[in-house]
Amino acid sequence: MVIRHDGRQASELRPIRIQRGFTKTSISSVLIEFGRTMVLCTASLERSVPPWRKPKDPSEPIQGWVTAEYNMLPGSTSPRKSRDRQKVDGRTTEIQRLIGRSLRAVVDFKALGENTITIDCDVLQADGGTRTASITGGFLALADAIRQLNLPGKILLDQVAAISVGVVAGQAVVDLDYVEDSKAEVDMNVVMTGSGKFIEVQGTAEGAPFDHSTFNQMLALAGQGVQQLCRLHEQ
Repeated sequence: MVIRHDGRQASELRPIRIQRGFTKTSISSVLIEFGRTMVLCTASLERSVPPWRKPKDPSEPIQGWVTAEYNMLPGSTSPRKSRDRQKVDGRTTEIQRLIGRSLRAVVDFKALGENTITIDCDVLQADGGTRTASITGGFLALADAIRQLNLPGKILLDQVAAISVGVVAGQAVVDLDYVEDSKAEVDMNVVMTGSGKFIEVQGTAEGAPFDHSTFNQMLALAGQGVQQLCRLHEQ
């Protein structure tokens, strides 16, 4: 049995804390913490959709839309991260697209109707796994926002959660903090539904390539981690 630098076992997540309704100015909000990583996820509602979302045939129903934005606040890391004043950097763009894709994978847009929900994920403190925390917390903010709409039909088709996995010192582990992520031999982010289906898998060998056995070990750890997170959704 391998004990990690913070005392966790290979399959053990960091302490997870979820505070719903953290702010009162948005339709819903969630503060989610994975260990020392803290992300505030808020939902905003517009009773309209982007022009490109409207059908050319007026007789067809208008389908809703879900999008996401991601940002790391200047004090979330050391040294200070500069604000994105002029343009969004490539990493930020890639992460917010990932969050949006992940959330849209479980939405029935016909049932959502002529509504756009924007999920903002702002990293208050970063210690590894900010994108996976954003997806997990963002789903909760989305679910709470949809509940506020009181629309007929089933809009959310499943749950969504995400977790990081990797290989550190030759051992497959789940939910990497910054210390582990900075020296990982393999780094992977896995987004899954509550029913166990994959939405996205992002994996990179930071040094030597990895084999199928290692890949399967990481996927198994990710599946277990996502199931734990989905159970927290229901509490």
